[in-house]
Amino acid sequence: MLGGQTTLDDIGTPLHTVEFCIVDLETTGGAPASLGITEIGAVKVRGGEVIGEFATLVNPGEPIPAYIALLTGIDNAAVASAPSLTTALPAFLEFCRGSVMVAHNAPFDMGFLRHACDALGYRFDPPAVLDTARLSRAVLQSGEVRNHKLATLAQYFRAHTRPIHRALDDARATVDVLHGLLERIGVLGATTLEEVVHYSGRVSTVQRRKRGLADGLPSAPGVYVFSDSAGESLYVGTSKNIRNRVRTYFTASEQRTRMAEMVALATAVTPIVCATPLEAAVRELRLIAERKPRYNRRSRFPERGRWLKLTVEPAPRLSLVKEAKDDSDAGAVYLGPVSRRVADDVVEVMQLAVSLRTCAERLTTRSRRNPCGLHALGRCAAPCLGGEAVDDYQTAVADARTVLTSDTARATEAVMSKISALSSGQRYEEAAAWLNRLKTFLRVLDRTQQRQALADLGEVVAAEPVDGGWHIHVIRYGRLAGAAVSEPGSDARSVMTALLATADHVERPAGPGTASLAEEADLILSWLDSTDVRVIAMERPWAYPIGSAARDRHALTTDASGVSRRHADPTLEDVARPA
Repeated sequence: MLGGQTTLDDIGTPLHTVEFCIVDLETTGGAPASLGITEIGAVKVRGGEVIGEFATLVNPGEPIPAYIALLTGIDNAAVASAPSLTTALPAFLEFCRGSVMVAHNAPFDMGFLRHACDALGYRFDPPAVLDTARLSRAVLQSGEVRNHKLATLAQYFRAHTRPIHRALDDARATVDVLHGLLERIGVLGATTLEEVVHYSGRVSTVQRRKRGLADGLPSAPGVYVFSDSAGESLYVGTSKNIRNRVRTYFTASEQRTRMAEMVALATAVTPIVCATPLEAAVRELRLIAERKPRYNRRSRFPERGRWLKLTVEPAPRLSLVKEAKDDSDAGAVYLGPVSRRVADDVVEVMQLAVSLRTCAERLTTRSRRNPCGLHALGRCAAPCLGGEAVDDYQTAVADARTVLTSDTARATEAVMSKISALSSGQRYEEAAAWLNRLKTFLRVLDRTQQRQALADLGEVVAAEPVDGGWHIHVIRYGRLAGAAVSEPGSDARSVMTALLATADHVERPAGPGTASLAEEADLILSWLDSTDVRVIAMERPWAYPIGSAARDRHALTTDASGVSRRHADPTLEDVARPA
């Protein structure tokens, strides 16, 4: 279900509306921590016009070195009666408040200002910082100027003021340099503050020529799809503002070689406006999995994920299989999807904890053969011996099923005992490897159990307060079925009722897991875990095993964010009330 809501986030700021404060400092030559500022000069401009100037000498409270006095003309006598930084700094901060800061070699000036503010207890948090030295290196071609010093650039752009190592004059010269640079990149299509801040000369001419592909795209959250002349999808992305995000591929600091190749092939960009960021993220995943765009690196082949299965046979084992079937009633247990490397870690932990066999042979109750070396090491219960060993092995299988479905304590205790023994023997690298295996094991189980719990809920309705309104989602068997926005002042209950009526129909999955891709389920779980999200209705209670992997996983990390919010009993009025 599609919807639209314009957001101010990620929207480009037109350059002609930006207030720039171009600043220059003269100092005693020390490090920023010395706070040795001797002069502050600044010019405030908007739309190419000067709207204010600020200049003051500053008594640094320390002697000015002779070479600095010779360079700047500011000596000890000049600053003897000047205000201290304690007085000058607040006045300057008030002058530049809310402005985008600009300086030539900005790290130098910003370093002194930040240290001064930290030392004197003031907040210095400009909306953005531009460095004209860095910008000139990106804009000007090799050979256009002999270097990127302020004096050289001021001469190149025919500045009205010559920089002479005095703060106000240098700031005035920097204004003309800034305007010259903005004019150059404006011709190349960069017309917003965001594009200038991230501007890079590495963007190719081919990329810039295709800027027209962004024309007409909506300034709304959603998904965008680059495609070639044959209609093949090249790249799928998501953004809070489709138009401005797509523009950055042609004018901003896009330095990924593969993206330059993609843009060279692209002939169209298709927008898909979404009601909420969660819907956009989910649609992106689905499109990537469906179309497999060649320039997307992640999420292209979810079908390659494998399931680790506790098999259903006389001597069950853990086996990596392509799909999860509906055979849990027969005793099968599935974990995943997982990669082969992750599966190996899980098998190692399970073998240590419950001595499951690792051989791939199909054994029967009548099997009789010599056991492998793992039996001698106590790592396999060896059902291949037959007789009483088969009964003993069934006990191990029952323990394994308990670990995988309801209580991980046995596995955790076994690995921690192993780690303790290795550490006592100063085999720290091996101990660290086992700790990593345990973390992987618990992460896989935790995610599998969370996804299954989400699927078992059936239908879930949840809402998040955003800017006085609500983002409402309907989730069915772990798949996003619908999304809508209730605007501020509107009736959230009527929006929810309409959403429930129009949301996608989702069939209960035949096997374990959700009706969605694992990554989609993870996105939904993360959203449900967000602080402000309120679960409004659940078809069934949310339930985890008492000994779920989350318990032991949280014990191994400081990030113990729980799921207690999901067990709350909210009412429809929670959503109907203003945020």
